[in-house]
Amino acid sequence: MKTRYFGALACAAALALALTGCVPNRASADAEAIAVNLTDDTCSVSTATAAAGPVTFQVTNTGSDVNEFEILASDKLRIAGEKENIGPGTTVNYVVQLPEGTYYTACKKGMVGNPGSLKQFTVTAGKKAATSQSESKQISGAVTNYISYIKDQSGQLLAATQAFARAYTAGDDVAARAQYPAARMFYERIEPTADQFGDIDPAIDLREADIEQGQTWTGWHRIEKDLWAPAGYTAATPALRKQLADQLVADTKRLHDLVSAKNFTLTIDQISNGAIGLMEEVSRTKITGEEETFSHTDLWDFRANVEGADVAYGIVRDIASAKGVDGKTVVKQLDTEFAAITAALDTYKSGSGYVAYTTLTTAQVKELSDEVNALSEPLSKLTSIIVK
Repeated sequence: MKTRYFGALACAAALALALTGCVPNRASADAEAIAVNLTDDTCSVSTATAAAGPVTFQVTNTGSDVNEFEILASDKLRIAGEKENIGPGTTVNYVVQLPEGTYYTACKKGMVGNPGSLKQFTVTAGKKAATSQSESKQISGAVTNYISYIKDQSGQLLAATQAFARAYTAGDDVAARAQYPAARMFYERIEPTADQFGDIDPAIDLREADIEQGQTWTGWHRIEKDLWAPAGYTAATPALRKQLADQLVADTKRLHDLVSAKNFTLTIDQISNGAIGLMEEVSRTKITGEEETFSHTDLWDFRANVEGADVAYGIVRDIASAKGVDGKTVVKQLDTEFAAITAALDTYKSGSGYVAYTTLTTAQVKELSDEVNALSEPLSKLTSIIVK
């Protein structure tokens, strides 16, 4: 779920430091990287052209608010690539595989609203890098396998959402509360794919804190508030319950139909960047407890994000391992860190699920935050390794 993250403010207090880790993403020097400067008002890119293939953007946010860098397709609607959660004073390297064509670069201050500073960006044919037949076969197989995984998860998500919607509409709050976190795990594992379809993620997964003026709040978290009602909340009427449930099912079916379409495909960098994005989601809202404001089922989401990232990594692991010493080093680190974070989460299991996130101490949250940081560092290198 796209959400605002006030990194500078979060680092101001010791408690927030424990929750977020506040570890800056320091981009290493890259002579071929295209410099991008984000301010509160503009988005400037140092060049308007690049050769087809892996393109590295070195993005620096000199503004006062969190920002997002986007690469839009020629229709200015479809997202060819995006790097979210770029905090003030932060520089990050973002690698994306771009075929020949016309694109538009843009930024989004606060990560809400319409993209700003749209500028045409042309990708030329350039010199095609040599790819061995065996590597091409590996990449093709990896993409096929990951698409199959996305389709499987979206199918299970649809079925689980329909069952949840029936319980919620019928007023069976006990059953709905029990089904809520388990059903959401299917979505949390594949959320970066949902992000590619524009308005689907906000429709399904928008938090109350991120509602824009005039926007209708729908999705899981709208229903979450009704099921775990805070003091002073007016419960939804049966008619509103049905409306919210029907809309959630309809939006989920829309996602399922899009990823099940014959022309749906992904690139290898979208798979690895998806893994990176899932862990950024953990550091952004799961660690801080912002995601599940009313139910406090954040650990379920946390686990699903880790599982989704682990699956994406596992699908490209052999490709990374074949990329020389750097690839083998990163693979060894990732194997270790995924095992460590899985073991850490296992300590909070309760029956078939997890304890409420509010039961964790500050020290336990800090321990999880450290595990996230330990995994995120080598994971951030994955895309640049597999596309080189």
